[in-house]
Amino acid sequence: MSVVDNISCCGLRFPPKPRIITCSSRVSCLHSSTTTLTNIRNSGVIACLRAKSADVALEAARAAITGGISVLEIVVSTSGVFEVLHQLVQDFPTTTLGVGTVLNPGDAQKAKNAGAKFIMSPAIVKDILDQDSEDLLYIPGVMTPTEILSSYNAGAKIVKVYPVSAVGGVQYIATLKKPFPHIPLVASQGITIDLVGEYIAHGASSVVLSDAIFDKEAMAQRNFSAVHQLARLAASKGYEAVER
Repeated sequence: MSVVDNISCCGLRFPPKPRIITCSSRVSCLHSSTTTLTNIRNSGVIACLRAKSADVALEAARAAITGGISVLEIVVSTSGVFEVLHQLVQDFPTTTLGVGTVLNPGDAQKAKNAGAKFIMSPAIVKDILDQDSEDLLYIPGVMTPTEILSSYNAGAKIVKVYPVSAVGGVQYIATLKKPFPHIPLVASQGITIDLVGEYIAHGASSVVLSDAIFDKEAMAQRNFSAVHQLARLAASKGYEAVER
């Protein structure tokens, strides 16, 4: 059975396909970290892509973006990650693109140079957090209340709760929002498309979807049509949840 055999599109309102535009001036293309944060919260979904080769990464990313994904991160372990990112920035200038699993300032700078609007880590990398940048949003990984508050007080505008499925899932996010209603939380790890609405309804500003969009079987078979359909469903769920 195909990975998309059970997807039903009935009743879903799909977001418009991304438009490719050109900027009339350098100023009009500037993209602040505040804008990036807004885009992440408005989309409800961050697609997380990891691939063994640059060509697979490019095709999978294109399938997801044309499927409606407006925020996408490429894991730094992906072959040719910065070249892939640079190409996607050229092809999809209105998409919010970033790099994930960034563990040191060197890779953070490479991501920025390639056009990333945000970077993510599975933990708090103090050397990155201390380098405040107006045009690059840093999303550190946290798990405990202490880590959440410490990151926020150190300047983080948003944090990633990871690994969320291992520490309580939706209920853990709901619990964290009680003392920290002012801190935007991204839920990450082990989340399926059907749970997007639940996470956002219980306080997550956005959720990270990895295998849920970039299905392992589909990626291995280079079945980018399946990726496109999964991305379309995920993007729709995200937009609907944010609107509610």
